[in-house]
Amino acid sequence: MTAVYVLIALIVLVLLVFGLTYNKLVSLRNLGKNAWSDVDVYLKRRAELVPNLVATVKGYSGYEAATLEKVVAARSSATAASNNIPLRAAAEGSLAMGIGKIFGLAEAYPDLKANQSFLDLQRQLAESEKSIADARQYYNAVVRDFNTAIQSFPSNIAANAMGFKPMEFFEVDSDAERQAPSAAM
Repeated sequence: MTAVYVLIALIVLVLLVFGLTYNKLVSLRNLGKNAWSDVDVYLKRRAELVPNLVATVKGYSGYEAATLEKVVAARSSATAASNNIPLRAAAEGSLAMGIGKIFGLAEAYPDLKANQSFLDLQRQLAESEKSIADARQYYNAVVRDFNTAIQSFPSNIAANAMGFKPMEFFEVDSDAERQAPSAAM
């Protein structure tokens, strides 16, 4: 009779651990989705600033049209990539590089560099870049925790049984980050 109670207690314990592990994984997955939403909001905010930036720069840099066209194309690619995180990261990296090149144009055009609209857009984009970097860092930390949990014993048993899949990190090319806009330009 005691063997039956021990077996029942063991089964209850295993179910309890499985349930707690499942809840932890669901919580981490939802935290990751929420963190991605935050990143997405900041990326969209930056994308909304790009047309204003292009319009402001156009008047000063007639022969720099190729740079502006590349930025507009990169913006379109970034917004089209939506929830495909690796594609979105690559597209956002290209957009950040293009924005950096536009700010580099300001050096060749003193009137543009002194334009209040341009300076305001430059400041807003620099703030957006900081927000994106912070949100991306938090998102990647949550992804790391989630991926570690689904790969570690014993939670990997529950993760495999319930179909949890690793989440993608949001990694931007380091060259793009080095050329991100700065309010100091």
